[in-house]
Amino acid sequence: MIYITRKEQFSAAHRMYREEWSDEENLRVFGKCSNPNWHGHNYILYVTVKGEISEKLGLFINLTSLKQIIKEKIIDKVDHKNLNVEVGFMHGKVATTENLAISIWNELKPAVEKEGAFLHCIRISETENNTIEYYG
Repeated sequence: MIYITRKEQFSAAHRMYREEWSDEENLRVFGKCSNPNWHGHNYILYVTVKGEISEKLGLFINLTSLKQIIKEKIIDKVDHKNLNVEVGFMHGKVATTENLAISIWNELKPAVEKEGAFLHCIRISETENNTIEYYG
């Protein structure tokens, strides 16, 4: 089994909040990340896939294909967008990085498997100090 990681970057705004709660309750639970006027991050996304190398090809997934899958399924949908409002796969979820990682996994998994590889990990750095990893 071999693992390959593709790194991408995107910028996006979000607000961590629950609609049914008051601004005060959201502030108590989510802190400044519940700002009603949103806030943003320059996210770094790492997508790790795994598979067995084809002796004939010397690889298990074409990196150009992986790059295109990530671009079409994720980057084009999230870059310079509001995660709460403009990103369909985040609707109805609190826009935490944890939920973002799970949602990205769900968006990528079928396309990666169609290429004959397996998704291993979604890693998102939200800040230089905060990184989330999701293994499905």
